[in-house]
Amino acid sequence: MDTEKLNQGQCDSFKSLLDDPSPAVRDALLEKFVELGDSARQFLIEIACDPNRILAPHAQHFLRELKLSDPGAEFIAFIRSMNYELESGILLLARAVNPTLKIAACRRELDAIAARCAELTVEPSSPHERCRIINRVLFHEWAFRGNVEDYNDPRNSLIDQVLARRKGLPITMSILYVIIAERLELELQLVGMPSHVMVGCYLEELPFFIDPFDRGIMRKPEEIFDYLRERRIEPELHHLAPTPAREIFSRCCLNLINHSHTDLVHAKMFASFVEEFAATYERNSP
Repeated sequence: MDTEKLNQGQCDSFKSLLDDPSPAVRDALLEKFVELGDSARQFLIEIACDPNRILAPHAQHFLRELKLSDPGAEFIAFIRSMNYELESGILLLARAVNPTLKIAACRRELDAIAARCAELTVEPSSPHERCRIINRVLFHEWAFRGNVEDYNDPRNSLIDQVLARRKGLPITMSILYVIIAERLELELQLVGMPSHVMVGCYLEELPFFIDPFDRGIMRKPEEIFDYLRERRIEPELHHLAPTPAREIFSRCCLNLINHSHTDLVHAKMFASFVEEFAATYERNSP
């Protein structure tokens, strides 16, 4: 049976049982998933990729029980889903490199950072003021920073390593910033400029931009244009626009290809991810 042949009622039924604590129910579910084989794998991968943090860990549990969990295949399934939820995607990409990665532990670390930000926030606060709180927590209390000393270390592109080592690339530092903001119900956007990635806030009368690679320095649009000119890039208005998540993930994979000089196996895997993003986009473009 293929996953797409499961009707909505069947999918809803499985979802309603995934977090059931009863051993008898879980054993029965496992037996059914064994019977379904590849269909179970695809169904569970889709749930594991879903931003629903209640069901995702249970889907991951059954994948481990079935010994069907293939981190590379999980990320391919994520790409094909076109449901590019930022946090799930960046964690699954890290798991493709480290299959033993404890996603729940990473999420607990993110929860702790966000909880500290919430603790320091006094309402009402403007988006600008709330970003200053995130800056204080991330770059002073937690001591995150851009890895300028070893920029090409592939660990800079993996969110679990960024959390463990407190340093990363502009793109992963920006992803971290946006993920924390999401937990605080602050809507920020990733802005993939030529040669650099920052975070954009479009919630005030004039947009402003945060550079997490440079300890959260805030810039106005004209300062972004000056930044680009200093790098001999002619600024254009679209450089200030949010970048689709698909392009952000592809850019992460390209960085990993470029920085995995001695790891040809993983470099080949990252290249397949980039190709899959392009192919999925082409298949689904109007």
